[in-house]
Amino acid sequence: MKKVGITGGIGAGKSLICEVFQLLGIPNYPADFRAKWLQSNDPDLKAKIAHHFGEEAYFENGDLNRDYLSKEVFGDDEKLKLLNSLVHPAVGEDFENWCALHADKPYTLKEAALLFETGSYKQLDATINVHASQDLRLKRTLERDPQRTKESVLAIMKKQFSDEKRMGLADYVIYNDESKSVIKQVMALHEQLAG
Repeated sequence: MKKVGITGGIGAGKSLICEVFQLLGIPNYPADFRAKWLQSNDPDLKAKIAHHFGEEAYFENGDLNRDYLSKEVFGDDEKLKLLNSLVHPAVGEDFENWCALHADKPYTLKEAALLFETGSYKQLDATINVHASQDLRLKRTLERDPQRTKESVLAIMKKQFSDEKRMGLADYVIYNDESKSVIKQVMALHEQLAG
C-alpha cells in the first residue's frame, strides 16, 4: 500500500479533494484533526505537554487548554518547536497504526497543512499539492471562516511554504483554481496511484 500525502495552502481545497478521493474508496487520515485529538486523548502525549508547558495546559476534565497553549507558543519559535517535537512523533505513530487498518487499499491519503514544512512528507511514497492562487485562497478562507480577518489569514499564509515551493516539492499537483475539472484530475491521478 502506498502512502500519499496531500497538502496545500490554507483555502486551497485539500478537504474537498480528499472527499472526492474518499468517494473512490480511498481513506483519508486528517493529520491536523488527529493532532488536536491526540493532544487531548493520548496519555503519553498529554503527560509530555503538561511536563513542558505546565498543568495549565489542560483543564480539570482533561481537555487541552488551547488558548493557554496558543499563548505560550505564539511568537516563541523555541516553544513552538518544542511543542511540535512532542506532537509530530505521536501523529506519526498514530498514522502508522491507522495505515495498518487500511492495508487492503492500494493507497491512503495523509492530509496535512504543513506536510513539507514539518518534514513528514519524507515518510511518504508520494505527495500531492492542491493549488489555488493566494487571492482565491484568501477569498475562500474568509467566506468559510467568518471569524477570521484578512490579516490573520495572511499571517497563516506567511507561516506556510509558498505555493511555488510546495509545487516544486510535490510529485503531483491538482489545480483547484476553477481552471480545470477537479473530478477529472482526481480520477486521472487515482488511476495512476492505484495502478
